[in-house]
Amino acid sequence: MSSAISLAPIAQARALRWAPAGSPVLDLPALQIPPGVSWVGGGEGRGKSSLLRCLAGDLLLPGSSLQIGNTVLATTPAAYRAQVFWIDPRTSAHDQVRGVDFLDRTAAHYPGWDAALLADLTEALDLTPHLEKPLYMLSTGSKRKVWLVAALASGAALTLLDEPFAAVDKTSIRCVLDFLQEAATHTSRAWVLADYEAPRGVPLALTIDLGD
Repeated sequence: MSSAISLAPIAQARALRWAPAGSPVLDLPALQIPPGVSWVGGGEGRGKSSLLRCLAGDLLLPGSSLQIGNTVLATTPAAYRAQVFWIDPRTSAHDQVRGVDFLDRTAAHYPGWDAALLADLTEALDLTPHLEKPLYMLSTGSKRKVWLVAALASGAALTLLDEPFAAVDKTSIRCVLDFLQEAATHTSRAWVLADYEAPRGVPLALTIDLGD
């Protein structure tokens, strides 16, 4: 694990240990997520998605502790989760919902939602023609782009991105990378990206290598 920035952390975690089949998938005694962009790398089954779920408060581990600022997950879970954007990119939970309605509902959860950024991203990622359709009608790539624009527009203190470039076209990838390059300079928000490779050209505040 390596960090290039010494600003106050956005999120802190302790005792993230998960061993569902007896051998640890995750074993992180202490973790601090700094502002900017962090990357979680590792091979198949090494716990990249599981770590994001832990940070989101979605996967609760006995004995663990997570907080964002002074907000502690164990004591104020709703307030903690309100500061995190996370969605499983493989979910089918929203399939019956139109894209535009999903974005409207998501916006209502985040006080820092950036409607102007959403409009720009929707156009740049060529999503406008698809948002009136139920999500089950969208291709995998288009559905993932809906998750991406929601994540980037959320304004959340901690935004978690699981394999954000999978099944996404090159133009959209370039747009997201441009966004992350700017996000890398942010001093009061954090983006954590889990993928097999680091995002190209994006300065990283922290690298978490979970091994091969």
